[in-house]
Amino acid sequence: MDIDYTIIYSDRKTLNISVERDRSIIVRAPRNTSKEKIEEIVEKKKLWLFEKIHHLQKYPLQKHQKEFVSGETLLYLGRNYKLHVIDKSIPEVVFDHGFYISRDNQSEAHKLFKNWYLAKAKEKVNEYIKGFATDLGVRYNQVLISDLKYRWGSCTPKNNLNFNWRLIKAPVFVIKYIIAHELVHLIEPNHTAKFWNIVSIQVPNYKKAKDWLKAHGDLLEVDF
Repeated sequence: MDIDYTIIYSDRKTLNISVERDRSIIVRAPRNTSKEKIEEIVEKKKLWLFEKIHHLQKYPLQKHQKEFVSGETLLYLGRNYKLHVIDKSIPEVVFDHGFYISRDNQSEAHKLFKNWYLAKAKEKVNEYIKGFATDLGVRYNQVLISDLKYRWGSCTPKNNLNFNWRLIKAPVFVIKYIIAHELVHLIEPNHTAKFWNIVSIQVPNYKKAKDWLKAHGDLLEVDF
């Protein structure tokens, strides 16, 4: 069984292997790690990698796209809200116990909703990140909200934090877990017992959040 993977070198101190939600394998390694050493480690993890790659629930094969018509539902903060396409002229998306867009802008709905979700994600992430950073006593540099494709969040060696704008569709307790998870990496880079202990203090129901992502994470991938 051959395993294809991508190697990303950085100033990190340890090697990490992850299977992304598109089934791609990423090896993150210190700059001086030889390819022979990486091949050896990947070989030892072949069975684990094979199981992860073929996990259908967590790694959906296809993305779906919704139609922007009245009666369609869109996910926001863990709940589905109906979309109303109205004749009244409104320039952007309006949210009031449901989503509203102008019929004149229906053809631009995908762009309008992405901008709306992105703005809300920035708002919520920046709100929660400050509280967790204060509690943890950590400092971070830049915070970037974008389309990370197959990751909910990441922490770079330069203490920059990246988050997927799609997380705004998840319940608040899941969003808080994702944010706390990345901030704790500023203290403990690896998923050690110490790491999970700190996470559990910040987010006592983090296991519930992890279970939610495993069961429903594919819903966040739907456009929209």
